Amino acid sequence: MPGGRLTHDDRRRIAEGLAEGLTYAGIARRLGRPTSTVSREVSRNGGPDGYRADHAHLATARRARRGAPPADRPAAATASGGFEERLTAALISTGVPRMTARVLACLCGTDTRGLTSADLVRRLQVSPASVSHAIAYLEAQELVRRERDPGQRYERYVVGDDVWYRSLLASVRTNALLADALQEGAETLGPTTPAGARLAEMSEFLNHLGADLIKKAEAWPRKGRWGHPHR
Repeated sequence: MPGGRLTHDDRRRIAEGLAEGLTYAGIARRLGRPTSTVSREVSRNGGPDGYRADHAHLATARRARRGAPPADRPAAATASGGFEERLTAALISTGVPRMTARVLACLCGTDTRGLTSADLVRRLQVSPASVSHAIAYLEAQELVRRERDPGQRYERYVVGDDVWYRSLLASVRTNALLADALQEGAETLGPTTPAGARLAEMSEFLNHLGADLIKKAEAWPRKGRWGHPHR
């Protein structure tokens, strides 16, 4: 039944779907389940690259034996955990490494002004090295920034309201580099050759896409919250 617990056979079919390269939505349609059920199942049990049906079934049974969360656990914390799992699964599906996705989801879901490395280690139950690698990736993509309060020793990692705007600009810059390389290849091979014509069209497309994305991003109403990180 759509609302019932996943069976061992369901989990085998999820693993098969992942191996076939199906999306979570595609696997969910095959099972007759909500997409969120599949995304939560995969994110809790190793992600799309590490999901194993037998291990997932045993892990779920162990969690069930441990029982429900303590009654005094704040409802907001439970809701936040559910959101972070869903966002983590969504980020993983776009190609973001699992640990990086977990760190970004945790930073997006916090009510505080960012989190320190120690905060992330404690909340995610991972090593400082894992957090450091994830932050390095996120900084390279301009998805997080560092802040330090006056007189404080430790830095905080912050996700701003303009996080996706910054990420889009970083993507546009990367595409511009690719476009330049493709255009150089087209000129080297000659625009009248099949390969040269193909490379020239690729370059033109990437430049057109970048200009269109910037135009649409600039037109988005910032409501006084966003700065202009590209300036």
